[in-house]
Amino acid sequence: MKKVVGVINLVDEKNNLSELTNHRSFASVPFAGRYRLIDFSLSNMTNAGINTVAVFTREKYRSLFDHLGSGREWDLDRHRGGLFFQPPADHERKSEGDISSFYENLSYFKRSLSDYVLVTNGQLVWNVDFDQVIEEHEAQNADITVVYKPCDDPYTSGKNYNVLYTNDDERVDRLNLDVEALPGDNVYLNTFLMKSSLLISLVEDSVGSGKYDSINEAIAGSLDRYHVHAYHFGGYVTFIDSIESYYRYSMEMLDPNVTQELFYNKGPIYTKVKHESPAKYLESSNVSNSLVANGCKISGTVENSILFRGIRVGKGAVIRNSIIMQKCEIGEGAIIENVILDKDVSVSPGETVRSEDEPRVVAKSTVI
Repeated sequence: MKKVVGVINLVDEKNNLSELTNHRSFASVPFAGRYRLIDFSLSNMTNAGINTVAVFTREKYRSLFDHLGSGREWDLDRHRGGLFFQPPADHERKSEGDISSFYENLSYFKRSLSDYVLVTNGQLVWNVDFDQVIEEHEAQNADITVVYKPCDDPYTSGKNYNVLYTNDDERVDRLNLDVEALPGDNVYLNTFLMKSSLLISLVEDSVGSGKYDSINEAIAGSLDRYHVHAYHFGGYVTFIDSIESYYRYSMEMLDPNVTQELFYNKGPIYTKVKHESPAKYLESSNVSNSLVANGCKISGTVENSILFRGIRVGKGAVIRNSIIMQKCEIGEGAIIENVILDKDVSVSPGETVRSEDEPRVVAKSTVI
């Protein structure tokens, strides 16, 4: 297979997950009991044999660096290739687009001597076979291949995304950025493949002319010059863009059909390993339809919920329809319902934390 280098582009992340992104990047938000959002795209790359991956960041990347470390869990701690972190050279830069980040890192692409560059983001929960994307790109003799998913989700419809339109042979003839997605529209997943030489040329031309601020704008403006092929991804993928969608898609992880497709039908999803004891269920515990990570100690009731590592649930406490992140303490007799607790939250005995409508988010290290 031709040599491919990867980029996980976090430059244009939108920190729209309330308290969950106050102190961390979007891509490092915890998900499904033991993962971070970036784990999915990064695992998809390494499962395709891509062993050189750069993470382009802009801000709030300390927790991301701590999570990814040397890249060992993704087999990226290697002498040739490996995992590269690329923070902005100018921390004061306020440009909205990502072209400047690609321009700052042109040496990454030139030194790699790669045939192709595969770019995606760190916010998608999916399990995609990038080998198939590369094979279809070559079979179609495309200059650029972009990955899309039809808008078939009522929670996606009516929100703003990048939408593409194709002709009968899946060639893109229009790419509209940041527009309202309607049922049946093809939502571009901000994932593309192209030759390294073409990416370098697009970036240099964009910076030289000042015409485009983002790589997606450059692609949209080049449809008449290049063969841009659309790859239809038909599997499970999320569009997390709010606390409501984060909560909803997290709760979908309690559906065995979703977890089967996401974690077991294709390549594995890797994450940072934490060596802790198995979850401990005391005699007074009652747990149903929930994900419970290792290191938890449960004396109360847990229903339809996701518990991350190291949670303590006191006797008589009740947790329903909630997401409880690492090392939270739920006191005896406390009631937690329709709530997202960030890390290290402590709920005192007998307290009630409940939301009747939208899920309530409790910030990290809060004491209630």
